[in-house]
Amino acid sequence: MTAPACRACRGEWPAADAFIADCGPAKAYLHEDQFFAGWTVLVLKRHVTELYDLDPHERGALMDVVSEVARALAAVYAAVKMNYALLGNQLPHIHWHVIPRAADDPIPREPVWTHAHAPRALSPAEQRTRIDALRVRLGR
Repeated sequence: MTAPACRACRGEWPAADAFIADCGPAKAYLHEDQFFAGWTVLVLKRHVTELYDLDPHERGALMDVVSEVARALAAVYAAVKMNYALLGNQLPHIHWHVIPRAADDPIPREPVWTHAHAPRALSPAEQRTRIDALRVRLGR
């Protein structure tokens, strides 16, 4: 069931031009802030707020997709570590943040949102290049 108040269900977030790929139970999008290069969000296709509300098969399929996208991001961005976050405090709709952490990471032992920085928006050409690289790695 779609929650009318949910920005993800209404198609207001993430931005359509950030779409990377349909990944089965979720869709992958490049996060609007690319200060941490490759930051991607996986948004569940239906409205659910908690992992425990998914049946075991759907939950397993979602975790497989999170792993598949993380592997692609790690390869494309030469990540030394991957970060995964499923919070839902600001947007109560299951969505995973999958964030490659680079060798030159300014805060390698801290969560990305603790680092004060100006968000890095990409030009349309830069965004397309990053999305295309991930699509190739994902085989889509």
